[in-house]
Amino acid sequence: MDWNKLLTTQRTGNPATHIRQERTEFKRDYDRLIFSATIRRMQNKTQVFPLPSASVFVHNRLTHSLEVSSVGYSIGDMVATRLKDAGVCSHYVGEIGTIVQSACLAHDMGNPPFGHSGERAISHYFTAGTGSELIAKSDLTIAQRSDLINFDGNANTFRLLSHTFAGRREGGFALTFPTVASIIKYPRASVDRKKFGYFQQDVETFVQVMETLGVPRLPDENGLPTYARYPLVYLVEAADDICYQMMDVEDACRLDIISAEQTNDMMCNFFDRVTDKQFFETRDKVFARVTDIHERVAFLRSMVIGRLVNRCADIFTNNIDAILAGQFKGSLIDYLPQTEKNAMDIVANFAAKHIYKHHSVAEIELSGFTIIGTLLHTFIEAMLNPDRYYSKLVRPFIPAQFAVADDAPLYDKLLAAVDIVSGMTDVYALDLFKKVKGTI
Repeated sequence: MDWNKLLTTQRTGNPATHIRQERTEFKRDYDRLIFSATIRRMQNKTQVFPLPSASVFVHNRLTHSLEVSSVGYSIGDMVATRLKDAGVCSHYVGEIGTIVQSACLAHDMGNPPFGHSGERAISHYFTAGTGSELIAKSDLTIAQRSDLINFDGNANTFRLLSHTFAGRREGGFALTFPTVASIIKYPRASVDRKKFGYFQQDVETFVQVMETLGVPRLPDENGLPTYARYPLVYLVEAADDICYQMMDVEDACRLDIISAEQTNDMMCNFFDRVTDKQFFETRDKVFARVTDIHERVAFLRSMVIGRLVNRCADIFTNNIDAILAGQFKGSLIDYLPQTEKNAMDIVANFAAKHIYKHHSVAEIELSGFTIIGTLLHTFIEAMLNPDRYYSKLVRPFIPAQFAVADDAPLYDKLLAAVDIVSGMTDVYALDLFKKVKGTI
């Protein structure tokens, strides 16, 4: 892969513009995202723990994404500096930090309400819910069925960023190809896979983006478009991995799910007692002045993130040849030095056992399954039977950009229903669910 092609300023939808812009094309991407309604709605979408009470504020999708974008910018900017020092002469190499920042901000836009359980709830509706009977009797292709039964927020993010919805801008957000490609963690179709990068309705845009950027196409046993990863995906993924691991632990501490002592121990594991003696001396000096538990945790978290940012920038630049050849395997986190890798494994194992299985997380997962399944069924029935009286009552709740013709193919209607529900906030989904069930 060639940086001159990888950093093109071409945009989805190829919108024509004759306005002179003082900002760079990639800075315009970030501004376009940060002011969007889609980003604002993320403040009312669950990250892991239920939306906060008046006294304890944990992360939602928006605060998580803002933090990931900050970390992503730092990693990307470090990589840009190192690439320039190594003699990479692409005109836009200095913009890598901004590209990664924008992609990080957008990376969770396609996730439905109620956290990761929302993804599973949509898949469940089409595998074991009433939607399973519908697609079993249909003439949907294998790939179309797989899009629904394996629903993935990553593919939905690509759709939100690049799909032309009714009455909306051509090419979705009309972002540059590098920003869009940087969020495609799984550049493949949904058949036989739980994680994928695009729905069949968006395959032409996906191929156009990858081919324009010069990303190598890979063989696929199903004959569906599959590509190597766009290089900057690794930086976005690393920023996300760093933030959700560290911030989930910090949130758990604020909610008294784990103690401050446990949190302290887990975060100090990222530093070696011998080679990182200065860190422990600094920590002791800070703790001598700072007695607030949460302020101490925040200090440790910032030190850990700073270390991981540097490590990931090192790993990326040290493996740049394999990455540009499309031959790099795994994530940057997988290649951390042993001390940091062991510490990340400890955090991940602890989170899996004690955070993600906490009763508050299980409660919202249970609610999400019921609410999402009910709403999907309601909208699908309204689209399939538009002349029924109840369907006419439901139709006003279908946003104009997701409306489909009465004679549209079944796949288009099902995907439109998914578009509607996945775009909802937790609060709105719950409110509409109550209306549908007649409990208001």
